[in-house]
Amino acid sequence: MLILNEKDMRRVISWPRVIDTVEEAYLIHSSGEYHMPDRFTVVRGKDTILYMPCFTKEMFGTKFLTLYLDNPQKGYPYLDGLMLLNDIETGKTLSILDGRYLTGVRTGAVGGAGVRHLSRKDVRSAGVVGAGQQGFFQAIYAANARDLDYLYLYDSNPEKDWQRYIENLHSEIGTKIEIAVSESIEDLVDKSEVIITTTPADCPVLPNDVDLLRGKCIIAIGSYKHEMREIPDCIWQLVDNVYIELEFALEETGDLYYPLQQGLFSKDQVRFIGDLIKEKNHPLPKKGETTYFKSVGMGLLDLVVAQRLY
Repeated sequence: MLILNEKDMRRVISWPRVIDTVEEAYLIHSSGEYHMPDRFTVVRGKDTILYMPCFTKEMFGTKFLTLYLDNPQKGYPYLDGLMLLNDIETGKTLSILDGRYLTGVRTGAVGGAGVRHLSRKDVRSAGVVGAGQQGFFQAIYAANARDLDYLYLYDSNPEKDWQRYIENLHSEIGTKIEIAVSESIEDLVDKSEVIITTTPADCPVLPNDVDLLRGKCIIAIGSYKHEMREIPDCIWQLVDNVYIELEFALEETGDLYYPLQQGLFSKDQVRFIGDLIKEKNHPLPKKGETTYFKSVGMGLLDLVVAQRLY
């Protein structure tokens, strides 16, 4: 059995190749050649425990994940867990991986895939809302998906150690990209052509302003429960379609569930990112066009990325 911790995984990771791997997972999903039971969720107060099994022709695996909102105040990570990887023919456990780092790596690559397929090739600026671990990975992958000149960051924590955060980002993406901290969310939105949200907010973190959001590529990563919202209702005045991973997302996240119930958009406007990726050389957005991808994640992503790392 191979045990892979964060250090082991970092040693073999190529950021662009992980985006490629996530795209492979979306193509598997689009083909239907997998079995993925609904994730099993245990809610304990405001904390969440997830069990995410998945099966493909070659392997099966289960990710066990904990999301404890108050952990950072106690000196522990907000997110923790393990990934088990098993041989499909024998059931033998092939590998145990650090689920926290794997989640950061694959979810960041989800954002990278969204940027690849839903933003213009000539975008030069991106903004990340929420400067935690996931925001860190989203910034890395955005910089690998497009040739950026500027990266803007915003976080609601007034005590954020920005100097260390930015130094660590520069060590991953180089110093060519200028990284700046926005004083307000409006400033970040105004300056960013791609906007990625990575917060556990219970109300929208982006301004409900059609003029500010027009022409942006919006990648929403953070909200994974009914009571969580990151994206304002005005987005539905700007987009013809919303891209998601799987239909379950329409029930799971408040960013889709409540606008759908309120009639702000219809199921006819829902598109799957895997189907878009399958269309090779599909047209990218034109200048002034707004795009929206809402990810809630799925076990198939973890399984395929874990297999590649293994």
